[in-house]
Amino acid sequence: MFVIGDGPTGVLVLSGSSGRVEEDRCRVLAAAAGATAASYAWFGERLDRVPLESFDDALSLLHGRCDRLVVLGTSRGAEAALLLGALHPEVDAVVAISPSDVVWAALSTERPQRSSWTRGGEPLPFVPYDDSWAPVGDPPEYVGLYEHCLEAYADRVPAARIPVERIGGSVVLAAGGDDRLWPSLDFAEEIVRRRTHAGLETTVVSHLEAGHRVVLPGETPPAPSHLAHGGTPAADAELGRRLWPEVLRVLMA
Repeated sequence: MFVIGDGPTGVLVLSGSSGRVEEDRCRVLAAAAGATAASYAWFGERLDRVPLESFDDALSLLHGRCDRLVVLGTSRGAEAALLLGALHPEVDAVVAISPSDVVWAALSTERPQRSSWTRGGEPLPFVPYDDSWAPVGDPPEYVGLYEHCLEAYADRVPAARIPVERIGGSVVLAAGGDDRLWPSLDFAEEIVRRRTHAGLETTVVSHLEAGHRVVLPGETPPAPSHLAHGGTPAADAELGRRLWPEVLRVLMA
């Protein structure tokens, strides 16, 4: 596990499906926000049936060292962050960048499809992928796949929804309107709708021209990808600048 800083707020930083250790983001959070930031490779070869209990050691380490506890995740890591916020009352805030409001199938070619997550050894309900769907573009866009699957498997959606109403701490969402990987802004709006119905406040930061990969101030822009993420470098960085005051707020509360 990569850990940096010795501030009063501990933040667990979770990457998306790249699986990388977010050292650059941790350094930025430690230097600019005075946080104790930690990151690690939270799944193995595939994002497939990851036990939610597998995050317990990292959360316990930060909780034992710090006065406050925050989970910051991107994409599939945001999926994890929201689930952890719902399960762990000691989490004071969740920052979900390019989030989903539902649990998705594992990122695996094995069939039948399985959940990305388990709890107590049991798989969480999930929305599956339609194997007949083909991506478009070069690099390929997958936003249409997620939109299609929400409609095609509408009967699976209610059970697969992440219980964001159970997150007692602060929730900050960031989403780009030009996300070409999945419809993160739609997902963020659904999270807000359900939390508002439960009487809970949620902060949403967005930029209509930004894509899936948000760049915080001080971070190194990501390398080109074999997948379409949408946005532009300028818009992705602008969304990061808009998000930054909210990140500081939850880290320095």
